Amino acid sequence: MSSPTRKLEISLLALRVSVAAVMLVWAVDKLVRPEHSSSVFAGFYGMPGVGEGIVVGLGVVQLLLVLAFLAGVARTWTYGAILLLHAASTFVSWRQYLAPYEGPNILFFAAWPMLAACLTLFLLRDQDRLWVAGKPA
Repeated sequence: MSSPTRKLEISLLALRVSVAAVMLVWAVDKLVRPEHSSSVFAGFYGMPGVGEGIVVGLGVVQLLLVLAFLAGVARTWTYGAILLLHAASTFVSWRQYLAPYEGPNILFFAAWPMLAACLTLFLLRDQDRLWVAGKPA
């Protein structure tokens, strides 16, 4: 049987990998479908006219951040950045939460447990020790 510490480390690794998987899909989406992300910036963030070149640049930065997060590099900064990015995307979707049964809005509710996972990883970053690179948080 695993010790409580080992169980915590395995749980944090599972959270980190699963959060990174979602964030990786979003980063790659900016690279392969920049027009989609441009429409997201316009519709959700109130930023129309964000060009595809800017979106691709943001996608590259986000991809590097997600890979650093996945590797456990500079955990205070990368886990904090992932938490802030996901919190922003969760909160700008507030209209979808007011009409959960219209269109695909019910899917937006999956953002809340992921936000809790991001917060958990940030708060417990010192205990997240499995498969991490770099110095301790």
